Amino acid sequence: MYYIGVDLGGTNIAIGIVNENFEIVKKGSTPTKPDRGADAIIEDMASLAKKLVAECGITMDDIASAGVATPGTANHDTGVVEYANNIPFLHYPLADRLSALLDGKPVYIENDANAAAKAEAMAGVAKGAPYSIMITLGTGLGGGIIIDGKVYSGFNYAGAELGHIVIEKDGRQCSCGRKGCWEAYSSATGLINITKDRIAEAKAAGRTTIMEEMTGGDMSKISARTAFNAMKQGDAVAAEVVDEYISYLACGIVNIINIFQPNVLSIGGGVCNEGEYLTKPLLEKVFAETYSREGTPRTEILIAKLGNDAGIIGAAVLGR
Repeated sequence: MYYIGVDLGGTNIAIGIVNENFEIVKKGSTPTKPDRGADAIIEDMASLAKKLVAECGITMDDIASAGVATPGTANHDTGVVEYANNIPFLHYPLADRLSALLDGKPVYIENDANAAAKAEAMAGVAKGAPYSIMITLGTGLGGGIIIDGKVYSGFNYAGAELGHIVIEKDGRQCSCGRKGCWEAYSSATGLINITKDRIAEAKAAGRTTIMEEMTGGDMSKISARTAFNAMKQGDAVAAEVVDEYISYLACGIVNIINIFQPNVLSIGGGVCNEGEYLTKPLLEKVFAETYSREGTPRTEILIAKLGNDAGIIGAAVLGR
């Protein structure tokens, strides 16, 4: 049998046909265009899914179920998206609407970060681990918690918002309304903001940094790679930025490990492309502070393996 996995984003809808070995055999995408309304989005999902099924040389009879990884608060028991701030879902019966357009196939929904965590637990670096957590370092900081192989999302399906634990009281303003959230420091956006601040401080103090030259003095061109790239060339200010960023990231990870003690904590997102420049100092900082540092075994911290396919695979396996 095959499964349809839908990764719904604010910009694009990515869909894959996934086999029983968690392999994507066909995938495609279409613009979300959220301004058109929820029903139009669901119609596009169904249309693209059926097109991909046909391109695989199979029929809807070969599809066991479909799943949707969606932003926002997704009630996986009722199939209703209670709220999503970038997509027009408010108490929207996504599962029922999509099922009706997919010949009555069962449809399951889950928050996108939770779905990615389930994908890593079933087919990624946390495969076989009963307790795992995934964090994703992107524009924000997403999180997903797996307990006894099942997604944990709290009584109201809004749990596992790991990016919104506070690690710096009265610190940076977060988009959620709080100050000092982990997301404000350890997301890719957080790294960019730290980089901008330290460049400005260095300039005021008369210190030189090649980060300014790399961007031509245009602060809007600073990316999450800027500090790492400059550090690799021996830039002292950039090295301080990277150390500060990793220290904040480690602080949040230690908090998560101390609370949950998962078998595996996986990290995804573009920042992970820095490899050992990220992981070596990160592991040193984390394991110097975790409550279980003197005991064994300890949580494995691994780079997530499924990348941009995690949402599709995680959605596809929701019915398994």
